Amino acid sequence: MNAARLASVASGRPLTEHRILFFGAGSAGIGVAKQLLSFFTLLGLTEDEARSRIYTVDSKGLVTADRKGLQEHKKFFARTDYEGPPLTNLTEIIKYVQPTALLGLSTMRNAFTEEVVKLMASINTRPIVFPLSNPVSLCEVDYADAIEWTNGTVIFASGSPYAPLTRSGTVYEPGQGNNMYIFPGLGLGAILARAAHVTDAMVETAAIGLAEALSPEEHSAGLVYPRLTRIREISAGIALRVVRAAQLDGVAENAPLEKLSDEHLLDYIKAKQWEPCATHLPNGSTLYVKENCKHAISGNGNVHRL
Repeated sequence: MNAARLASVASGRPLTEHRILFFGAGSAGIGVAKQLLSFFTLLGLTEDEARSRIYTVDSKGLVTADRKGLQEHKKFFARTDYEGPPLTNLTEIIKYVQPTALLGLSTMRNAFTEEVVKLMASINTRPIVFPLSNPVSLCEVDYADAIEWTNGTVIFASGSPYAPLTRSGTVYEPGQGNNMYIFPGLGLGAILARAAHVTDAMVETAAIGLAEALSPEEHSAGLVYPRLTRIREISAGIALRVVRAAQLDGVAENAPLEKLSDEHLLDYIKAKQWEPCATHLPNGSTLYVKENCKHAISGNGNVHRL
């Protein structure tokens, strides 16, 4: 969401005109693509209109509906509007699709070559390039290369962490598009709400909460994700949204929380967050325990009085 906003500001094109190309059409790629449908439907598009903004590529090229033996999970995003010989080369696919965003979920190291990244930069003022495969050894493109090949215009997030880098006196900070930003708050909110199950709305509101969690300074720095140093604060805010979504969906069984204001609910959530502190054991090892605990259990099962 934040990457799309940054790209739209740079290009002057509306958010509804983004076209997203997925390189990798396995369960991960299709799963992320289906989740991104909500980005477009929240903007007012129908599901069919939203689906038309998403293209998928597998080992055989652009996924089209007329391909023989097409796997079932790939049919949802298979294109019906392409006529011509199969498109198998990524650069040729980019020239045809003209995507604003290229997302990698292929586990193919260096699949986004210099030619591919420069082509994305040639058709977009701020190209969105997300190599999301984990770990770094499977990443589609390294951050330093993405910055170099786009002259610093790339909007970047990766599945694995990359360090900030400085180029021509400018500091660039990569985003990390990883579950770590969502799962702690989603899990905590679901537990505190005593949710019967996790609904789509709970996941969606967690993502929206994360997108809106950037501080003014982070916005001014052009970041896509908030800095990880604020993960506890971010997780508490996401948990609040998740609790409210669970209540709206009728799956929250912790009824007293419904009577709390958002301010008091946030205080309640923060009080339930685990607060670790370091304790040194007689054998010289370090154990992290909940603050104010009187006992702790070490890895060998021994109970230690603190």
